Amino acid sequence: MNTKKVKLFNYLIPGIIFSLGTFFIISSLFFAGNSPTEDFPQGYRIVNPEVPGYLVFAGERIPTENYEVKERIEREFIVNTYWHSATMLAVKSANRWFPVIEPILKAHNIPDDFKYLCVAESYLRNVISPAGATGFWQFMKETGKKYGLEIRSQIDERYNLEKSTAAACNYLKDAYEMFGTWTMAAASYNMGTNGARNQMQRQKTKSYYNLVLNEETSRYIARIVALKYIIQNPAKYGFDIKPGELYHPLKSYKVNLDSSVTDFADFAALYNINYKILKMYNPWLRDNYLKNDGRRNYKIKLPEKGSIEIIRE
Repeated sequence: MNTKKVKLFNYLIPGIIFSLGTFFIISSLFFAGNSPTEDFPQGYRIVNPEVPGYLVFAGERIPTENYEVKERIEREFIVNTYWHSATMLAVKSANRWFPVIEPILKAHNIPDDFKYLCVAESYLRNVISPAGATGFWQFMKETGKKYGLEIRSQIDERYNLEKSTAAACNYLKDAYEMFGTWTMAAASYNMGTNGARNQMQRQKTKSYYNLVLNEETSRYIARIVALKYIIQNPAKYGFDIKPGELYHPLKSYKVNLDSSVTDFADFAALYNINYKILKMYNPWLRDNYLKNDGRRNYKIKLPEKGSIEIIRE
């Protein structure tokens, strides 16, 4: 063995011995009476979320003594507990938007639990589904018009939370009168009143929980219920959200508009805000101008002074 090889050997051997020694020490500690399953070396545990033994939706008991119903509910508790991003955003957004939705439900004598239907529909965002359902309450165009929403190129009141909530209330009252339970009224919100009525007649049952339905509608009530209980007590399901991290309600006031507007950017400037902020508070304005030949009266929402930081040029 030449001198260079001896030096290299003398250099490597201590390192190899140290590495092997460290490996055996860690291994002995790891396997000494404690299995990986007990220690959860990945740093967290995947646990089955607690499903309350007694569940209620809109004052109506959910028959979880039936194993299929119980497992259907449990599935949604698991999915929504571990769909961390969407559920966390729903909890945060609920602090902003529930104060808008709740008094409208109450004024129409709709059970408060239906605010969680709105969460299930859109996670409290103005979204558009692949089928074209739009807004927090996910109205299709024809249904929205049927329940009094103005929908045209420049105005789409499906994006107006107050008006679309009132329209949803009227839909739900009609559905409750038709089906006799709030559970079936909620199910019909997903599958339509005609679809719900046809399935009830075809299967000769009035109970939602006895119906064989497509997967989406079958999961629908369970999803609403799971979201209800998680949002009511997020910490119980592992969501460590501080009060200051919740989205704050938007402080605003309204002005009347009963004329046409040539340019909403100029209109916004009259109130010392910009077009983006005007759209944030009034997403139902769908263009940067408005033709209002009939001089219909619109309520434009504006932020209270000092309630929003305005980015200046």
